Parts: sequence; C-alpha cells; structure tokens
Amino acid sequence: MFTGSDVIALRQKTGAGVLDCKKALTETNGDMDKAVDYLREKGMATAAKKASRIAAEGIVAAKVEGKTGVLVEVNCETDFVAKGDQYKEFVNDVADYVFNNDVADIDALVAAKNDDTIAVTAKIGEKIAIRRFVKYTADNGVIESYIHMGGKVGVLVEIDGCTCDATHELAHDVALQIAAAKPLYLTAAEVPAEVVEHEKEILKAQALNEGKPAAIVDRMVEGRVKKYYDEYCLMNQAFVKDPAMTIEKLVKSYSDKMGKTLTVKRFTRFEMGEGLEKKSNDFAAEVEAQMKK
Repeated sequence: MFTGSDVIALRQKTGAGVLDCKKALTETNGDMDKAVDYLREKGMATAAKKASRIAAEGIVAAKVEGKTGVLVEVNCETDFVAKGDQYKEFVNDVADYVFNNDVADIDALVAAKNDDTIAVTAKIGEKIAIRRFVKYTADNGVIESYIHMGGKVGVLVEIDGCTCDATHELAHDVALQIAAAKPLYLTAAEVPAEVVEHEKEILKAQALNEGKPAAIVDRMVEGRVKKYYDEYCLMNQAFVKDPAMTIEKLVKSYSDKMGKTLTVKRFTRFEMGEGLEKKSNDFAAEVEAQMKK
C-alpha cells in the first residue's frame, strides 16, 4: 500500500510525526495528496502550511575556531522570531554543522538539515529557510569574523602571512571596514571587464549630458572609474577609522611593523535578507482573512 519512503516523504511535506504520517497513509490507502489533506484537516500538518510564505527576516551567524571559520544566513518570517533563543539556537546549530562537516553546497546543507528545519518550523510557527553559507580554512594566516547589529550583517575575512596577535588585530579592523563600507571586490583587478565597460558607458553618457566637451570626456571617465574602484574595491577604500589611509596602506603599515608580508586573501559579507522580497501585507486585512477561514 505504501512504503517507509512514503512516510518520510509525507513527513518532509507536512512536518507531522512519523506515526501520524503512517496513520494518514493508512487511512487514505497510500494516496499522498489525500494524506496531506488528512493531516491538515486534523491540524497536524505544520511545515506544509508555511512552505509558500516569505522568509525575509532572520540572522547571520559566524563560528571561528583555530584556522577555520564559517558564516551562515538563516531566514525566518518576522524580526520577533529572529530575536528568540530557540531560533538563534537553530542558526548556531547550522553553523556548527557547516564547521564540522565538508558541505558541498547550499543544497547539500539544506538536505542535511531538512529534518531539523521541519522540526523548528513546527515549534516556532514560521517558515525557516537556510539561505547561504561560506567556510574558510587558513593555510598561513588568520580567520576573523564580525557580526553587526545582532546578526543583520556578518563578515568573514582571511588575512594571510602570519598568525600572531597583530594579524588578528588587523583582521578585526578589516572586518569592521567590510561591514561598514560594503566593498564588492577585493582589488580593482578583480572587477570583471564587463562591469568596468558598463560603468564607463554610463559615466560617459553622464559627462556628455552634463555638457562636457567631448575632448575631455574620456579623461573624466577614467577619473570617475577610479572613484568607482575607491568606493567598491576593499584595498582602495579609505579606512573608516582613519580616512587619510586606505586599506592597502593599513595592511602595508602592519607588514612593515611586523617585518612580514601580510595580505587580505578573501572576504565575504552577508547582509541579512539582501535581495529577498519583504512581506508587506496589511495586518488588519490579514487578521480579517484569517477570521473568515
């Protein structure tokens, strides 16, 4: 009539217990759709009711120990839930899993934590979605993380060249810079050629629309491209703690002081919910809709 795999599939769809799923399939002669309806009618289907909701709140969390660091973003529906201990415990559990396992990609992580996600969704009463993660392991340097505003922004950065306290100090300042200044690239050389050309086209049109002479437009465009690099490339950015110094000069100053060559190897910045659609239903209308049901 039905198999153990059917029971597992029904549990994944609804978040109901194994015995309840087994009973539902028994009562419906193994019909999956009818079993879902059966559980919903009995008030047992929890996660399924939330599958179509928008999870655009949440937190970014980090875990750094020794030479390894991870950064994860897990979303929920409301800021209220994101501040709860139960939700934070789940996010930290996801970070621990990534830290302790070789996770291929986000699909593998979601699959591995599927049962736990269903369970916490059922307990909390909101849709929970593991969105993204990154994991760094340093060869000859340090990993530093920075979490801002209780998880609204998270940064992971690797500084190569030394593992001493001064390198950690530098890495902390660089992480603060990344959180505050939102760089998109590490260096100007990393900016894709098509991005540079696109910016040049826009900047050239702007200059011509401003009535600038065609003879000097190209020179103006090059100057404005440099400003683009200064704004979006980490090493070109003015240091937020001392705008007279760029990050490149900050790293060099530490290198000179320590007698070692330090480099910012890579970084990741997650801003919670960036790019996700926010739910904007009118609260009174939502209550009225629920009352009609």
